[in-house]
Amino acid sequence: MNNVLYLKGTFDQASRTNKMGPANIPANTNEFVDSSKVRGLLSNLEELYTFWQQNQQIIQGALVSVYYIKLAAKTNRIRCLLSENTSNSPNQSIVGARFYNETNQRHIITHLVSLDTIVRTIRILRDCLSILELPVFNGRITHSQIDSVNKELIKIPAVQISKTSFVNAIVDCYYVQKFDILMEDISFKEPAIITLYDTGINTKQLLERLGISVLDSRILNNTTVLLSPAQISLLHQKAPFLISMAVSDLNDITSEDFLSNSSQAFTIPSPTNEPTIGVIDTLFDKNVYFSEWVDYREMIDDNIPKTQEDYVHGTAVSSLIVDGPSFNPRLNDHCGRFKVRHFGVATGKQFSSFTILRKIQEIIIQNTDIKVWNLCLGAKTEINLSSISPEAAILDKIQYENDVVFVIAGTNKLEENIVRLGAPADSINSIVVNAVNFNNQPTSYSRRGPVLSFFRKPDVSYYGGDTVQKIRVCTPTGESFVSGTSFAAPWISRKLCYLIEVLGLNRELAKALLLHSSTTWGLQTDEATDLKGYGVVPIDINDIISSSNDEIRFMLAGKSETYNTYTYNIPIPSYHGKHPFIVKATLCYFPLCSRNQGVDYTNTELDIQFGRINGKIKPIDNNYQSVPGHHTLEADARKYFKKWNNVKHIRETSTGRNQGKKTYETGLWGLSLKRTERLNNIYERGINFGVIISLKHIKGENKIDDFIQNCQLKGWLVNRIDVNNQVEIYNQAEQEVALDE
Repeated sequence: MNNVLYLKGTFDQASRTNKMGPANIPANTNEFVDSSKVRGLLSNLEELYTFWQQNQQIIQGALVSVYYIKLAAKTNRIRCLLSENTSNSPNQSIVGARFYNETNQRHIITHLVSLDTIVRTIRILRDCLSILELPVFNGRITHSQIDSVNKELIKIPAVQISKTSFVNAIVDCYYVQKFDILMEDISFKEPAIITLYDTGINTKQLLERLGISVLDSRILNNTTVLLSPAQISLLHQKAPFLISMAVSDLNDITSEDFLSNSSQAFTIPSPTNEPTIGVIDTLFDKNVYFSEWVDYREMIDDNIPKTQEDYVHGTAVSSLIVDGPSFNPRLNDHCGRFKVRHFGVATGKQFSSFTILRKIQEIIIQNTDIKVWNLCLGAKTEINLSSISPEAAILDKIQYENDVVFVIAGTNKLEENIVRLGAPADSINSIVVNAVNFNNQPTSYSRRGPVLSFFRKPDVSYYGGDTVQKIRVCTPTGESFVSGTSFAAPWISRKLCYLIEVLGLNRELAKALLLHSSTTWGLQTDEATDLKGYGVVPIDINDIISSSNDEIRFMLAGKSETYNTYTYNIPIPSYHGKHPFIVKATLCYFPLCSRNQGVDYTNTELDIQFGRINGKIKPIDNNYQSVPGHHTLEADARKYFKKWNNVKHIRETSTGRNQGKKTYETGLWGLSLKRTERLNNIYERGINFGVIISLKHIKGENKIDDFIQNCQLKGWLVNRIDVNNQVEIYNQAEQEVALDE
């Protein structure tokens, strides 16, 4: 087996140099914008202006939803229409986004603008109409005519609108189907978490204008509030246009299967310097044999009655984290034991999302020493197709702001008509774990992704038990044999904590390494990934931090500070003018996310290219979407290159007939990460990333020593990840030092 290598060196940073050319519609000869299209959009805005004039007592301004004709890339969104002025992009006024037409996805993007902005847009459209009616256009303008306007071969008459504004407005008209007001049709019989559009008005004050009084304790953040059914009905009656998203607050926990209780005794030594994993779950029974390993904090109100059942799930989950391999020898991961800090936040049947959200925020702030958190409370109901759940959004925000990772159970299918994942398994930054049986096949209770139609969830799968062979756990009454995603996730928490706390990897590399180790060299189908994620994580930690003798696996970590973070200095071995390898790579990072942006949830995109250098990178997956002169449709970029996903996995497949790759002049390979910000072009802070790359020799030879030597000659510091050495370093670091007084 070859140890994983950690390459440490310098990444170069470069700003974006290529500027976008003049706007234009697609060059297809059948494409055009005519007067009727402009007139229709003008009519939409005139009606919206009248509507919002009558509702200025509620908000100052207007919520305008733009319905696009396609899945709109950032470059295809409106530039001129709904802009306050020529220097202020409409992108800055976005307060929501979703898809419509499931079979042919298209964007609806909602803006908050002033009435003056609507008036300005109406004036622009009227000017565009007057220009289109000129004889040179005769009511219709094509790509070639727009090109002639850009080159000033066709002169625009001296009206109030400029040439650039005219072209931008016409191109906007091409991509926009209509302007409208998006109304949520909701009804709840129980309390619900309501997210309002961000109107710039304090949520409490905004609701009071509608006759709805709420306590501060029921406001989660500046747009999200917990309302009663009566309050929701009043809000829907008076101002349905304010509602961006709504989900039920009370959730039934997805139950697991517990069988064969007994009173068999277990023993365990006292804890020493083992790392600690945080557990947020149902209650924990202090009478179990491993209770000395668990620091239990109960966060349920003393006045709430508790039953023995409320202690079963949480106790079982913590038993796997502390001592799982002792009573599941088949799943011995060689990670040892772990201490647990267990927070009991729910009883065994039902929980309030709103209450748990507030508690989780408090827990993380007060326990900054814990890096890995296990969360196996999942909702029975399915996630929304158009928005991230409030629970997932809070977890994603916590992970962006703090150096922590959540491992989340993928939730269980209790009814045949419930197939999609349940909250918070739609958390993008977290590692979401589904279950497989011991034949590596998805279990019958597995629920499926993706999230928001294109984010790959679950991330990975692990052994969660089934009807044939279950997982052994400790409960308040002794041992039990169980199945469920809640008993797959703790094993991943153990491995992740080992990689971070014992081996000293940062969370980006640890997450990337786990996901990378679950992948194969074969083809993956969408059906398989929707249930299993990237694959099944190996049982033994040594199979994660090492590879077979015919593979070279190495890690790179850095920080993206600007548009392009790159190195063109990776010396992949070559022989007789060929690189005899097939390649795969995994990228992970933790972006800032915006729930109020709906389906456009992640704010930062890192596009990965890895391949040989021939003047520029020749990517192994033919990804040229960031290369000037290449055009990739937004739908294709999301489908094939996982645009806007915070995990990218690219690979070549092993066919048994793979040939070596031609060695170009330098013999070097390059890695480039192109960064795009969705909401603006300002890189407010650097974003850390981790990349894992595997090279598989097509003839089965071991070339790791050649690779190490080549890297050292190129200035890379190469560290072999040696478990024994790292464990010794960890043990020494955890020793208490007595200081002389």
